[in-house]
Amino acid sequence: MSSAVGLSDLRREIEHHLPTSDWRFQGVVRLTRVGTAFVLFTIVIGFAAINTGNNSLYIGLAFMLGALLLSGVASQRGLRGLRVEFDSLYEAWAGRPATGRLRVANRSRIWNVRDVILTSDELAEPFFIPLIERRREIVIEASFFFARRGIVQLKTVDLYTRYPFGFFLKKRRVRISGEVVVYPRLLTDEAGRERFRAIEGEQHSVNRTGAGTEIHSFRDYVRGDSLRQVYWKKSASLGRWIMKQTELESGRAVHVVVDPFKPRGVPDDEFETMISQAATFIRDTLDRELEVIFSMPRLTLRARDQQQAAAMYRALALVEPSYEAVVQTIDRNAVLFAMRASDAA
Repeated sequence: MSSAVGLSDLRREIEHHLPTSDWRFQGVVRLTRVGTAFVLFTIVIGFAAINTGNNSLYIGLAFMLGALLLSGVASQRGLRGLRVEFDSLYEAWAGRPATGRLRVANRSRIWNVRDVILTSDELAEPFFIPLIERRREIVIEASFFFARRGIVQLKTVDLYTRYPFGFFLKKRRVRISGEVVVYPRLLTDEAGRERFRAIEGEQHSVNRTGAGTEIHSFRDYVRGDSLRQVYWKKSASLGRWIMKQTELESGRAVHVVVDPFKPRGVPDDEFETMISQAATFIRDTLDRELEVIFSMPRLTLRARDQQQAAAMYRALALVEPSYEAVVQTIDRNAVLFAMRASDAA
């Protein structure tokens, strides 16, 4: 069977037989066109052998029945020996394909398995494996797709094959164990980015070297801050460390505040849009080589590049709407993302 033709036909057949909810299901999904023709031809040969008593026809019938039996046994035993494990996934954003790795092992001592298709609700498209040799393991890079942010548990993968003769399309559902943190959906439309243009002014508002002497504002302590910038008097009155922010620092840093409060009656989609706006804003700000100070209730983070911002994206991925207002310290020039106030404080 040609790999290109076989893959195309197999994908079309799988589209009509999506995974069922019962993970234990395994067996024949359907006869293929080749299998249907072979079975019909076998029946014809069988009637001819009975009516004529021709030994050659009986030999041919036995051979064809043996081929059907071998096809069923080989495909069933081959799929039974396959094991799939989730290996890794670098970075996953809602609504965007993400490349991850799966380990597929053939633990059978007898059967090489060919033309295997992997499908799953979390895979962007079926993945074709031309050959898995017995007692071998391969690592494949597959494209994943997640519709919403948050923690996604990978539980099952469906395996389809027409091995060895293409008579039957067979399926087996296997368990896998994996957990993926999916970051919020990034905005792509220009209308959603209008609010980000204000950063350009922040980028060029201060154009001098040095630590800066004029106090611009105050903010909460972030890991990595120098204790020389602690404003001790205000820290003592509030019971937590408060940092002095100079004019120079404010010129190259953007303070982003996310308020997870969601008033009653506000649709969930509006809250998700607000989280997406915050994630897109942070990503665009870091792409402009500005520093981001990120604040949420009981959480303050700082990042200078996309790698350091992973903790911010993770916090946005896991945040749940709060139905009780929480007081936060907000800098006068902070960019506020909230459901109850204007976009900027």
